[in-house]
Amino acid sequence: MSQAVATQNSVSSLTGLVVPLADRTLLLPNVAVAELIPYRAPPAMAGMPGWFLGQVAWRDLSLPLLSFEAASGAQPVVGSGARIAILNALGGRANVKFIALLVQGIPRSLRITEDLPRADAELAPLELAAVRVDDSVLRIPDLEGLEQLLADAELI
Repeated sequence: MSQAVATQNSVSSLTGLVVPLADRTLLLPNVAVAELIPYRAPPAMAGMPGWFLGQVAWRDLSLPLLSFEAASGAQPVVGSGARIAILNALGGRANVKFIALLVQGIPRSLRITEDLPRADAELAPLELAAVRVDDSVLRIPDLEGLEQLLADAELI
């Protein structure tokens, strides 16, 4: 048996990122986040949905910035530790490679195993599941749904 096959078959965990928001904590695959940048308030744009916070500049690109909380029915919050997570787009659109998400603080790395217990928690829109890690409930977001939300609003 080749070493590559043996290594692939023995992988039982992956690295995730615990991403703090104002009212919940998300769990993302490590590869979903391209970069974390300081929060800069984007210029206000009239007539936009409440979850759309504006466009942010990143690496010669203009990216749509959204609030997950507001997209899930709550209010957007920009706390003192606000940052912007640049996410790799997953929707397969040729013109969309990244989107920006408002986060509150610095994500931390977490080793995730396949036996991560589900949490008995009510899911908000754009949440696929909830899991329990120690005493915390982490929400797994629908990243493709976030991108579709932007597409439906003709923002990408």
